Amino acid sequence: MKAAVLREVGKPLQIEDVQISKPGPHEVLIRTAAAGLCHSDLHFMQGSYPHPLPAVLGHESSGIVEQVGSEVRTVKPGDHVITCLSAYCGHCEFCLTGSMSLCVSPETKRGKDDEPRLSAANGPMMQYLNLSSFAEHMLIHEHACVAIRKDMPLDVAALIGCSVTTGVGAAIHTSNVRPGETVAVIGCGGVGLAAVNGAAIAGASRIIAIDMVASKGNLAMEFGATDFIDASKTDAVKEVLEMTSGGVHHSFEAIGLAKTAEQCFNMLRRGGTANIIGMIPVGQMVSVMGAAFLGEKKLQGSLMGSNRFPVDMPRFVDFYMSGKLKLDHMISQRIKLEQVNEGFDEMKKGELARSVIVFDA
Repeated sequence: MKAAVLREVGKPLQIEDVQISKPGPHEVLIRTAAAGLCHSDLHFMQGSYPHPLPAVLGHESSGIVEQVGSEVRTVKPGDHVITCLSAYCGHCEFCLTGSMSLCVSPETKRGKDDEPRLSAANGPMMQYLNLSSFAEHMLIHEHACVAIRKDMPLDVAALIGCSVTTGVGAAIHTSNVRPGETVAVIGCGGVGLAAVNGAAIAGASRIIAIDMVASKGNLAMEFGATDFIDASKTDAVKEVLEMTSGGVHHSFEAIGLAKTAEQCFNMLRRGGTANIIGMIPVGQMVSVMGAAFLGEKKLQGSLMGSNRFPVDMPRFVDFYMSGKLKLDHMISQRIKLEQVNEGFDEMKKGELARSVIVFDA
């Protein structure tokens, strides 16, 4: 199969022929329909986060099940599915206490002595985040995908695989936004826009979107923002504090920088919660004033929106089909696998919401 491979940090992805194994007892072979380009992929390409190489990147995807292993009970051939990088075992402490997204059980991966899921003619090939969706097929654990209704467009469904679940989940699960509360979101890429949309669905009374690119303002409004701050022209923290008479109940950082994480915390009201969604590069430190904790302000992380994806993702599909999730506005361009590097070049400019690779049926 054709796949986009990262062989060296800082270098473009290479389109190569990669071999894929057959499904084991709890595995599913999926024909990839679409895969979104996520900033997380770029972090690994640039070396901000380490990963064994060579590897097939990609983790925001949808597809159609072609084969299943002998013990698979969750999906069947012909099902339309959305994948999720937070594969879960179903019986560890995290899973049994409702924190499936925190599961790190090795049971969802093949063992060191097993045949690898992916391989290349000239040596091993690493699977990325349990998925490797920049490829014509994916071979994954059954607990890394969920079946969805077949009238859902698969190119749009791919977005639910990461950015939507991460952003909406951060609002409704991690921070538990309640009706009437106030929200600020720093960064209006795919994840940030999803957080805006999630806050709107949760009933937030005021949603302040913040970005360095002024053109993102109208887009944020379409997702439910009530206000927009162009951070390239003003002090975003000062603006938020003035607009809300002392700060917001919930703030969300969706870029992955120490500076914006600090701003996220500093724009809170007393008792507020700052949620760091973005992947701050390894080694960077976040500094906050210790006295601020006397006001019961909270700074917390959010991993994949604290999801229960087998339940959440079908519901998000229903939200889209009923008009509550504005995902059509999130796709800035549809590209082919061979254009993946051009897609990441566009991402670096910061002007697009999401690029989606669409594979031929």
